[in-house]
Amino acid sequence: MSQEINEIKKTVLDYDDIRKMVPFFDGKPKLVNTLMRWLDVDKVNWIHEHNCATPGVPFTVGLLNDLNATITIDNEQVLDQFKEGGFITVSNHPFGALDGIMLIKMLGQRRPDVKVMVNMVLNYIGAMRPNFIAVDALASKDPAKRAVSMKGITEAMRHVKDGHPLGFFPAGAVSKMTWGLRIEDREWQPSVMRIIQKMKVPVVPIYFHGHNSLWFTILGMIDWRLRTLRLPAEVFRRRSYDFHVSMGDPIMPDKQAEFATPEELGKYLKEQTYSLKKCQHKKN
Repeated sequence: MSQEINEIKKTVLDYDDIRKMVPFFDGKPKLVNTLMRWLDVDKVNWIHEHNCATPGVPFTVGLLNDLNATITIDNEQVLDQFKEGGFITVSNHPFGALDGIMLIKMLGQRRPDVKVMVNMVLNYIGAMRPNFIAVDALASKDPAKRAVSMKGITEAMRHVKDGHPLGFFPAGAVSKMTWGLRIEDREWQPSVMRIIQKMKVPVVPIYFHGHNSLWFTILGMIDWRLRTLRLPAEVFRRRSYDFHVSMGDPIMPDKQAEFATPEELGKYLKEQTYSLKKCQHKKN
């Protein structure tokens, strides 16, 4: 067993993690354990420990197998043209953790060198770090966090330039309810679009059909931290579930160059991704 595997922490979150996040829980291990059971964090820890000996892409396969979850993919053959070389994917972000897990599985079984840019919450999933580049979406006022994010951006650009695939969730946060009562991503981040403009590689739009529960959405309207605490339970709602994912045709660099600003490119790529919603052929 490699040193890398030995160093992987078996749990995703434990008492020490939570008391560091929320000092109120320091000295209250019984309360924390009760809370972890209530939020299904204990189940997340079990499934992580069960698969962490095979980190990276094999971990995502094992996790979805433990959930008895499958993925139906439209237009998967689009990936056949990317057996080598750098390319980028952009995706909506309706589930939080699960769409990142599925993206790594779908791309990684063909290209094990894939990496996905994620926020610091998902970075707690230690067995997936071989395929993660972590940034902090809330780092704007914290110099230390800003430095971590800048390092992640530099790593992401180098990864693509070296001929590897990279996945983005350009919203930087889980989809939420709009004023039109639709579950949809917020505006895609111009910072991500600037990276894409610099890379000048094909971009494959990927749409994840479905969304989390109404309860998750309501919690998000109250406070994003409450919504984050609900994520483990949302994962286990999807036991024995067949996810539906649609892949679009690549958007080539010459087409991307038609958009003068990151905002214009972001609007176009988001529209192209959400246009795949019409591929729904089953209930979600």
